[in-house]
Amino acid sequence: MDNKPKVAFVCVHNSCRSQIAEALAKFYNEDVFEAYSAGTETKPQLNQDAVRLMKNLYGIDMEETQKSKLITELPEIDIVITMGCNVECPSLPCTYREDWGLDDPSGQSDEVFLEIINTIDTKVNELSQRILDNEFDLK
Repeated sequence: MDNKPKVAFVCVHNSCRSQIAEALAKFYNEDVFEAYSAGTETKPQLNQDAVRLMKNLYGIDMEETQKSKLITELPEIDIVITMGCNVECPSLPCTYREDWGLDDPSGQSDEVFLEIINTIDTKVNELSQRILDNEFDLK
């Protein structure tokens, strides 16, 4: 696909859910859209439970290629996906925005993390299919 849409997964701290979404989007759908993640604040490191579980499940080392970053560091974005932290990003213009309503698994059990990772996995792949089906009027 030429001129792939740019998708930003946005969360407050950009250390867990949005990072998982970015990693899975790149893992599965790099040929469909460009994936980014960012937050309105940053953390010094990614959530270590998320890092460990993503390594175990997918062989993805998020710390190797990703870091917590601010929304001001993003390029021009076509689609904004908020993770469910009620983040309003008025400074992040986009063509389409939706909220996935995901609870933050930080500090919770692996079971809770795995449920969130599985949900993000499904939603990222559904998003990719929606982009392929031209569901979004992006240009």
